[in-house]
Formats: sequence, C-alpha cells, structure tokens
Amino acid sequence: MATLIAAVMASAPPGLLNVNAAKISVEKGRKNGIMFSLGIAVMVMFQAYLAVRIAKFLSRNPEIIAWLMKAAVLIFAVLAVFFLIKASKSAKEPVTLEKGDMRNSFTKGMFLAALNLLQIPFYSGLNTFFHTQGIMNYEILDEVLFILGAGLGTFLVMYSYVLYFNKLENNTNTFSKNSNYILSGLMILLLIITLIRISYE
Repeated sequence: MATLIAAVMASAPPGLLNVNAAKISVEKGRKNGIMFSLGIAVMVMFQAYLAVRIAKFLSRNPEIIAWLMKAAVLIFAVLAVFFLIKASKSAKEPVTLEKGDMRNSFTKGMFLAALNLLQIPFYSGLNTFFHTQGIMNYEILDEVLFILGAGLGTFLVMYSYVLYFNKLENNTNTFSKNSNYILSGLMILLLIITLIRISYE
C-alpha cells in the first residue's frame, strides 16, 4: 500500500507521460489511452524490479548498511531539490503535449516510460527506506508487492488522466506546481527520518 501511494504521488504531477496519456485518449480513444497507460505501468514495474535488485545487492553485506542509508539520504535530497525546481518552473511554463502519430500505444508507453530513468533511483531509495525501517524484508512476497504497487499506482494515475482530462485541463499548471511541492516535502520528510535513524545507530 505504501509503495502504491508513493507511486501515485510520484506520477500525479502533469508531465510527458500522463499528459500524453490524456492526449492519446482524446485523439485516439480511451482504449488507446488505456493501452498507453498499461505500457507505462509495465515499464515502471520493470524499473522497480531493477531498483529492488540494486537495493538488495547493496544490503546483502551488513557492513555497507550505513553507506546504504547515506545513499538514501542523498537520493531523497536530490529528489527534493528536483521536485522543488520542477514546481517553480511549472508556475512559468505551461505543460505541453507531445506531437506525433501513434501506431502502437502500448509500445509507445513503454518507450517513453523507459526514458524516465529517475524512477530507478526513486524506487531504490524508497525500497531501501522501507527495508531499514523494518516495513518490508527482501522476501519474494515483499518484492512482488513492492513492484506491483509501483505499477498499479502509476497505472491508476495514468488512467485518471485518460478519464478526467477535461476536468483537469483548466487547472493543469496549478495542480502541477502544488503536487511537486508536496513531493518535495515528502522527500524532505523521508530524508529527516533517515538522518534520525542514522544518528541512533
């Protein structure tokens, strides 16, 4: 559930993926928009899988747990700054739609999602945080739920854009600015919690 919520928050701000999901739905119909969204979700699950493998590999050696937590702090700090900058830019620049024909919605969704490499460090840091806080272990069930949560959360956001774009269209920039500030605040909160955890070890 925690991963699903994090995925929803990370995918909510209007950007290349969700705005194109809405565009495809308007131009090609909802079915194409849904297939595009599924393509994105599948790629996000693959990226989450890679993130889990990275986090698991680093955590196998107890001596590098401290380094791992410091790495998570760095990731959260970078993401906090990233979302803060993105929020300030969204106030000045309207979100634009990507132009171009679409022949295969699912494949295009996977391709565009693959370009967003930020997902890997985001989910790796999130997975590390969950593990160090005892929320999840590196067991098959935990990993599957983590990956499915990332995919499902992303798909729910994309699906919402496909269905409700007309209602969101007039408030896109305001929504983008506020949601990015919220994400930046969330990263700062995770950073503080991790720093407190490090100081007690």
